[in-house]
Amino acid sequence: MSSPVVFVHVGAPKTGTTHLQDRLTRNAARLAAHDVHFPDRLRPGDAAFFHFQAALDLLDQDWGGPPGHAQGAWSAMARQVRRRSGTVVISHEILAGAKPRHVARLRADLDGAELHVVYTVRDLARQLPAAWQESIKQGRSWSFARFLERAQEGGPWFMKAFDLPRVLTRWSRDLPPERVHVITVPRPGAPADELWLRFCATVGIDPGHAPESAHRHNESMGIEQAQVLRQLNASLERHAGHAQGRRRGGDLDQLMMRMVEQGAFAGGRRAITLPPDLYDWANAHSERWISWLSGSGVDVVGDLDELRPERPAVDARWHDPDRPRKGRMTEVSIDVLADFAREAARRNAPEQALAPRVRRTITRLTPS
Repeated sequence: MSSPVVFVHVGAPKTGTTHLQDRLTRNAARLAAHDVHFPDRLRPGDAAFFHFQAALDLLDQDWGGPPGHAQGAWSAMARQVRRRSGTVVISHEILAGAKPRHVARLRADLDGAELHVVYTVRDLARQLPAAWQESIKQGRSWSFARFLERAQEGGPWFMKAFDLPRVLTRWSRDLPPERVHVITVPRPGAPADELWLRFCATVGIDPGHAPESAHRHNESMGIEQAQVLRQLNASLERHAGHAQGRRRGGDLDQLMMRMVEQGAFAGGRRAITLPPDLYDWANAHSERWISWLSGSGVDVVGDLDELRPERPAVDARWHDPDRPRKGRMTEVSIDVLADFAREAARRNAPEQALAPRVRRTITRLTPS
């Protein structure tokens, strides 16, 4: 049996990774019939979670589930890959934060395979608002202003994961440049499948072998939706006595993430966008990335110009995500509470226990 060709998709976060992973998962059996594999240790349909666990285990991390849930997942992934021929795809965005020792372990465990690295990327003007929303979905309660301050300081994990030269220098060491692939995320208005088609072209997938569309989409929140969730996180932190910024835990976190995934906080009339005075800073990052790519010889799929932020019109009004409209906050709060009530009823929560909690939460979230 010939050695596999392995494409390791290392992120970046907030570049359509959920969409790509879901499409690979839903078409895994069809793709396997054509010798393209997206390994799955659990039951069919759980491949994306297996890749998350394997990435956690490789990076010596353990979050997003009960203690120890990721233990042994990377070794199981590596065994599956070594048993395959053809093409194998490994994908999770937290791999963008891998340190040299993690990359070295992956290479040692997949020794003999033809290794390729794939990195999807978009400009920071689109990336940062999406990343703040994701952090709120994961339980953080910081303001958009504080998030952007930390981003400009360059220290947080997410900024390191977004730093294209940093990530690819680490992952591409000793690899021929033609085995390093950068996919630019299409601009809004591009055909719905454009990112998927670029991924297929990179990995060598015939799109006709993966006809089922992705069902999972990490939907954006509007200003008021994000603020309701942020304030709810803060209230839960205070109630639990946690320090600000701590993640929710246990059953509560599972309930909150289920509500997020079901779209309880999705949509909104006012989009969250980068402040106008940060476009020069974001553009400087883009130019640095483009310069690095132009001199690297790596394979670029897409248009480098897509990495340059599109500035808003001069007369466009910017809406501060930290200053939501009170009336709209009230409407969103009640809609969200209705979703929570329905979910609690589905779980057979006693009505007499649910009602006081709903009333207390309305009081906290509804602006006076």
